[in-house]
Amino acid sequence: MRGSGPIYLVLYIFVQVKQYRLKPSNLSTFPLSRDQLGILAMTRLVLLIALLCMLSVFSASKAESQEQAKLQTYIVHVKKPDGIASLQSEELHNWYRSFLQATAQTSFKDRMVFSYQNVASGFAVRLTEEEAKALQEKDEIVSARPERTLSLHTTHTPSFLGLSKGSGLWKDSNFGEGVIIGVIDTGIFPFHPSFSDEGMPAPPSKWKGYCEFNGQRTCNNKLIGARNLVKTANQEPPFEEFLHGTHTSSEATGNFVENASVFGNAQGIAAGMAPKAHVAMYKVCGIVLCTESAILAAMDIAIEDGVDVLSLSLGLGSLPFYNDPIALGAFTAVQKGIFVSCSAGNSGPDYATLSNEAPWILTVGASTIDRTIKATARLGNGAEYDGQTLFQPKSFLSNLLPLVYAGSNGSQSSALCAPGSLNNVDVKGKVVLCDFGGNISRIVKGQTVKDAGGAAMILVNQQPIGFTTFSEAHVLPAVHLSYVAGSAIKQYINSTYTPTATILFKGTVIGDSQTPAVASFSSRGPSQESVGILKPDIIGPGVNILAAWGVSVDDKLPAYNVVSGTSMSCPHLSGIAALLKSTHPEWSPAAIKSAIMTTANTLNLAGEPILDERLLPADIFATGAAHVNPNKASDPGLVYDIHPDDYIPYLCGLGYTDRQITMIVDNNVRCSEIKSIPEAQLNYPSFSIIMGSTSQYYTRTVTNVGPANSTYSLELEVPMALGMSVNPSKISFSEVYQKATFSVEFIPQMKENSGNHSFAQGSLSWVSEQHCVRIPISVIFK
Repeated sequence: MRGSGPIYLVLYIFVQVKQYRLKPSNLSTFPLSRDQLGILAMTRLVLLIALLCMLSVFSASKAESQEQAKLQTYIVHVKKPDGIASLQSEELHNWYRSFLQATAQTSFKDRMVFSYQNVASGFAVRLTEEEAKALQEKDEIVSARPERTLSLHTTHTPSFLGLSKGSGLWKDSNFGEGVIIGVIDTGIFPFHPSFSDEGMPAPPSKWKGYCEFNGQRTCNNKLIGARNLVKTANQEPPFEEFLHGTHTSSEATGNFVENASVFGNAQGIAAGMAPKAHVAMYKVCGIVLCTESAILAAMDIAIEDGVDVLSLSLGLGSLPFYNDPIALGAFTAVQKGIFVSCSAGNSGPDYATLSNEAPWILTVGASTIDRTIKATARLGNGAEYDGQTLFQPKSFLSNLLPLVYAGSNGSQSSALCAPGSLNNVDVKGKVVLCDFGGNISRIVKGQTVKDAGGAAMILVNQQPIGFTTFSEAHVLPAVHLSYVAGSAIKQYINSTYTPTATILFKGTVIGDSQTPAVASFSSRGPSQESVGILKPDIIGPGVNILAAWGVSVDDKLPAYNVVSGTSMSCPHLSGIAALLKSTHPEWSPAAIKSAIMTTANTLNLAGEPILDERLLPADIFATGAAHVNPNKASDPGLVYDIHPDDYIPYLCGLGYTDRQITMIVDNNVRCSEIKSIPEAQLNYPSFSIIMGSTSQYYTRTVTNVGPANSTYSLELEVPMALGMSVNPSKISFSEVYQKATFSVEFIPQMKENSGNHSFAQGSLSWVSEQHCVRIPISVIFK
């Protein structure tokens, strides 16, 4: 080891000297004089003392290393005293440090990781468990808990969403000009042409951020800031290792790049949702892990820097809001007028699997787009099954080859084509059928087949994944098929003596009328932390999305890749929010969210209800309000606005303690002095009702952002086994920004009507000559 090298050097010299141990009988034969022998003896003594000293230092160093191993990062929340807002950052940092002086056993090294100025009254610090317990006993400390790690939720979409250069929201917002999007992610590859500043204005004068690329001329008028919040021994610039952040940043705000493609597929002009918006990257993740102390620090800095939109494609699952770092940071951001968009998570299709559930966050699920990169599996019996793949080699002949199911030996590992599982399976020169899943990358499955000598791979879904398929850069000829297709092919293999198959590659196909559909992986509601708030809020493009990539997958530059996840749908909505912010700078974050939700599309391109991964109508816990429609969102007619202070009665109604709410809002709160409200009373652009045997009564307030003189009439889609009464049934306005309040009563009908159902859904719409302002209704029966 490097630290032990000097000790071994001293030992080596000591041994060499020791070899010359003297005896009276052989003095005459020793080649040194008596003076030299005296010097040699003294040298021995000095080296012995040096060795003992170094061993002592080594022991101390070892003890220190053992002590360091006991340390972990804690997030500490501190009561906010009067006058704290006037403290400068250095004074604030020193005040935080004052809590540690009597706590840390080894105060000779600064254990402070981050001190927070905006998102929380508190800091992140490395402590032992004993030190943390001692710290938490102080009256000023609200909480001290170990930090956790968060996971990532990992061209054609502008036109799919109706965005065009000559009209609509792109034209009205000038492509998002003047808006700053802060992306909190894995870092960025700044040299990609998606981050070129051609045609970009200088950043707004309010911008206070900076670039950490070691003085290189990598930041510009497009990429205006880049920070690395990942704490390492050698602090590096915010380049990324995982490539996730480059993709998400370019989806939100990538500049126009012509002739973008991968393997010649999905070719066209690549552009983010807000091509003229500025982007700032805040790196909080290493290879895959993202620490919450870094996320809080990134949000803290981004708020101070002056961003307008925050985009976070990561999450922790369902958490109490006072324990959720993103919810904490987002609340402060919303207080400052910053819009926050987050991914819903990739844990679908099961219910109650959401991340980022706070009502002040836009929670985004994932949907498909109408572009497929098509391939077809043709069987020896003539049957054909369409699927997708990005890698479509022209050299692959369409001749029928022997077909084998990798799991025919009864091994689950082989069926999943896990690494090394096919070594004893005869797949050489054959088309190999592999099952989806097992927490094994789909690319790795193909590599397993290739390593075992397979000629091609047919990847088939397991039942929960249904019809959701992915276009990916496989390492061999391959096609990804649905569960239904996979079942049919397995039946063919089992019923045929010599089954055969091949793959036909058909390139890019646009116009799938069953899109958008909800992706199988997109996390579903209802919210676990606040069931009275309908989540997700919205769905947007998140399947097979082409965007910038840090390394080439097809040996061509600039590099692009096709990736899927709610990580992709989130930046789409972040970019759309930037367009709306540019068009309507006076709108609050809640007003922007309302505009997005109340104008969403409930139908697919065929004019039918949006489907899920089973090709059945998707329910409200999959779609939220429905699928984003950017152009309509720019002119919603009415909005359901929420002031940040309105969330406090809601939080009291959740049953949180004063201390817990103080952690969220970063101000002292006493619920005893506040009239709390039930969750469904928050002025949210949806209803989520837990229905028992008694009626429930709520109000909503809408703000006119359409024509000054306008009248809206009520339209209801009443949920099953429920009655509804809305008063008034017509609302009129004579001014812009005029408000109107209406009441809604939910009345349970006969119990037997709902006995066989766990939930129902409907909608409430205000309709004028120009607008339809729709909010969804979910009802969960007790």
